[in-house]
Amino acid sequence: MADGLTVRDLRVSVDGNEILKGIDLTVEPGRVHALMGPNGSGKSTLAFALSGHPGYQITAGSVRLDGEELLGLSPDKRARAGLFLSFQYPASIPGVTVANFLRSARQAVHPGDLPPAKFRQLIFDQLELLEMDPSFLGRYVNDGFSGGEKKRLEMLQLAILAPKYAILDETDSGLDVDALRAVGNSVRALRSAPDNRTGFLIITHYPRILQHIAPDAVHVMIDGRIVLSGGADLSHRIEREGYDVIRQEVAAAGV
Repeated sequence: MADGLTVRDLRVSVDGNEILKGIDLTVEPGRVHALMGPNGSGKSTLAFALSGHPGYQITAGSVRLDGEELLGLSPDKRARAGLFLSFQYPASIPGVTVANFLRSARQAVHPGDLPPAKFRQLIFDQLELLEMDPSFLGRYVNDGFSGGEKKRLEMLQLAILAPKYAILDETDSGLDVDALRAVGNSVRALRSAPDNRTGFLIITHYPRILQHIAPDAVHVMIDGRIVLSGGADLSHRIEREGYDVIRQEVAAAGV
């Protein structure tokens, strides 16, 4: 079976209300897919459903990661299988340093794969790649962090975990121009690293982050369905025309 994060006819309900109404999507290794749509269209529901959040009930469909069915797995086993989710609002963990957090996360996903000296070298290599100050490691996780610092820590965590597929859910939310550029630079650096084949699903409402991370494919979700797919130019069209024009076209076509 071909590699990829493959979603087929996925239907998801929350508190008895159907939010996702049959999603078909494939993210290939090493490629960037952008999922766009207005607020309330179901984008974050897809992210949480893929990660195994218990509040989201899968009523139909399948999700396979390189051929392995994920829907029967707990969230931690999905992470071990190679799935990473960047949260829209990362939690603070006072008292836990970034260094200890990264060590515990790596050990949970890749137990015993690196001796301490090689793990330390990995961290400093990634700090250099992402242009982050090593003093970052001594701070408590997200405690007093700016929005940009929280996102950069998630990029560092992504680099350390080296997942097969990464879902970035509204990672541009609340970021100023400089922080947004920093996140874009981080993702580009990770993509350009030797032997990197991480596939990305970037979930966003606004097209501005796609100015810094060039997508290979763009999908538009409206009312729980992917109604349109295309290349990077589709994000430019959304920036020019907004979502209402696409909604009207979909309604006229009876999709």
